[in-house]
Amino acid sequence: MTDEPLLRVSALSKFYGSRVGCENVTFDLWPGEVLAVVGESGSGKTTLLNCLSTRLLPSSGTASYRMRDGQFRELYRMSEAERRFLMRTDWGFVHQNPADGLRMTVSAGANVGERLMAVGDRHYGKIRATAVDWLSRVEIDEDRIDDEPRAFSGGMRQRLQIARNLVTGPRLVFMDEPTGGLDVSVQARLLDLLRGLVTGLGLAAIVVTHDLAVARLLSQRMMVMKDGRVVESGLTDRVLDDPRAPYTQLLVSSILQV
Repeated sequence: MTDEPLLRVSALSKFYGSRVGCENVTFDLWPGEVLAVVGESGSGKTTLLNCLSTRLLPSSGTASYRMRDGQFRELYRMSEAERRFLMRTDWGFVHQNPADGLRMTVSAGANVGERLMAVGDRHYGKIRATAVDWLSRVEIDEDRIDDEPRAFSGGMRQRLQIARNLVTGPRLVFMDEPTGGLDVSVQARLLDLLRGLVTGLGLAAIVVTHDLAVARLLSQRMMVMKDGRVVESGLTDRVLDDPRAPYTQLLVSSILQV
């Protein structure tokens, strides 16, 4: 077990003109740790996620990622090609809308296989066998491997997107409202599946959600954001059971009253 974090973030800020996207966010993420970033719509959590995953470049601040060789690299000093390679191999990104994270006009098997090809796999039989294995892990029947995602339900699409992201054994996965827009019963199954996969694979993950139940189920640690700033952070159970910031208290109490 390493005694160094996987990701170091320092004073990260993103401004849209005079509007604050996120401001002065600092934290470390450790291997195998799941961090939930919670807050209402407009709190800055998605802006932060997009900066961390290099989909957006911040206005100021740094984020350094520990590569597989143990060396830290400053993400925003990498070339675009280097960042793209990281996204295809060492990282995953699970979108709220699975259509944003899938190729809807190719088969389920091809969606999973593309990620394997990005890390150098070329043997068709091996790629297909791995795709079958991963579809089963996310509870998609083998006989659907040649079906396009357009033929799948929302929950199945989301499970396929998860398989596509995890098949390369990434060390860090970004999740943007992974259960948003799904029926409650589908959400519950998906959360159980995600929790099992994240724990079993020892993944580090950053999960953006407005749903405190999702944060409690998936994460060990959480940050609460309001107006682009972190107002409270700590162990998830502590933050939810003993919230200290007035805004966090309001969030927790509003859930309890529903």
